[in-house]
Amino acid sequence: MIFGMTTATYTFVHVLISLAGIGSGFIVLYGLLVGKRLDGWTALFLATTVATSVTGFGFPFDHLLPSHIVGIISLVALAVAIVARYALHMAGAWRRTYVISSVIALYLNVFVLVVQCFEKVSTLKALAPTQKEPPFVVTQVVVMALFVVFAIFAAKRFREGPASPLARAA
Repeated sequence: MIFGMTTATYTFVHVLISLAGIGSGFIVLYGLLVGKRLDGWTALFLATTVATSVTGFGFPFDHLLPSHIVGIISLVALAVAIVARYALHMAGAWRRTYVISSVIALYLNVFVLVVQCFEKVSTLKALAPTQKEPPFVVTQVVVMALFVVFAIFAAKRFREGPASPLARAA
């Protein structure tokens, strides 16, 4: 039992939160690429992505795992994104910092999704049973390259005015 739930139920909830984070994250990424804030989607993305990382630590473990390291990095990126967006209103260089840290957080969710797909989908598992084989490595390299390109374009295109009325008043 984890937090009063069976492991299967906890896993199901964690996966749903993760998929909500990834889905809303792609919508936010689209907004960044076309120069739109999409405030509601952004709040959903940041909240569900934080929840994904936090709930990842709720699974039983006896030593630090690579998934924990990814979760820690994700939480740091999310903390930067949240501060840049909400506390610093994306003023000056904080706008680009927000974009890059948000894209990093989404990338890390997708990175884990690819890992999970190669672990759970039998066809993919057969192609890369240890996740050291070329199909897995190539997939992860392509995903990373796409997110680097997304981050570059989003950082260049997301240049509209202040993110909130408070920032305009300051």
